[in-house]
Amino acid sequence: MPANFSRTLTGAHRTDKGNRMLGLVLAFVAGASNAGGFLAVHQYTSHMTGILSSMADNLVLGAYGLCLAGFSAIACFVLGAATTAFLVNYARRHALSSEYALSLLLEAALLLGFGIVGAFLTEARGLFVSFTVMLLAYIMGLQNALITKISNAQIRTTHVTGIMTDIGIELGKLFYWNIDTTAEKPRVLADRSKLTLLGGLALLFFLGGVAGAYGFKQFGYVSTVPLALVLTAFASAPAFDDLLRVFWQKFLS
Repeated sequence: MPANFSRTLTGAHRTDKGNRMLGLVLAFVAGASNAGGFLAVHQYTSHMTGILSSMADNLVLGAYGLCLAGFSAIACFVLGAATTAFLVNYARRHALSSEYALSLLLEAALLLGFGIVGAFLTEARGLFVSFTVMLLAYIMGLQNALITKISNAQIRTTHVTGIMTDIGIELGKLFYWNIDTTAEKPRVLADRSKLTLLGGLALLFFLGGVAGAYGFKQFGYVSTVPLALVLTAFASAPAFDDLLRVFWQKFLS
């Protein structure tokens, strides 16, 4: 049963239910990583809109160092998204079961490393910013691209602006007063299933943020280790299937 659950969440053969379940899990992980990361470096790393806006402000104010720092974070986010695209397309071309699991395993490994050596990364400087900011921005890009590809851009997990916008749209349709319905004017109906999913994503991002902030406050960087273990468990079965297939191919050839 655990292996089948893992395949449902991260296997190559997708269902809407599997996409929704994975989206909810990743929203929690994103919220926890983002909130915990803020306590570590006093900067949110999933909010590219805010970072890009701050770059514009800092450019005008002459704070070129801060402008370059924002550029570094955005570059790492983009690199993370590009990495997911590379891994997914590589797996597809080689007919791997771990088409989507590879990115999650990489994210798990990075979160595990962050939990173990996070304090050192915060002090070490990378491309104009600490390695912690670069790593967390990379992870956010990695994860957001993964759920985007899985759901055909229907689900986002690392930022909530789009989620709240879609909730507002669905609520507007839900409370629309259909008093003049005709064949030419069909009823305005909300997608209640979508509204439920959007509400769940926002709620789990928030709960993940609470858990991440509390965990970092109480335990420090090691609080990301449970997140890494959860992602590893969810991605393990498809990856193991590929390893087993490669082993038998080598053994029988």
